[in-house]
Amino acid sequence: MPQVHLDEETVERLDSLRVDDEEYDEIVTELINIYEAEELTLFRGSDLD
Repeated sequence: MPQVHLDEETVERLDSLRVDDEEYDEIVTELINIYEAEELTLFRGSDLD
């Protein structure tokens, strides 16, 4: 698995999103899923034009 190095500000932002000692990979996966869902919504929304 690749290693990712984050600056202190990013770690602090991730920490603010953590719920019940959630692991960073769980947070990142959730953020990616949200991003992909929004991207899909935007893509489908543009088909209506």
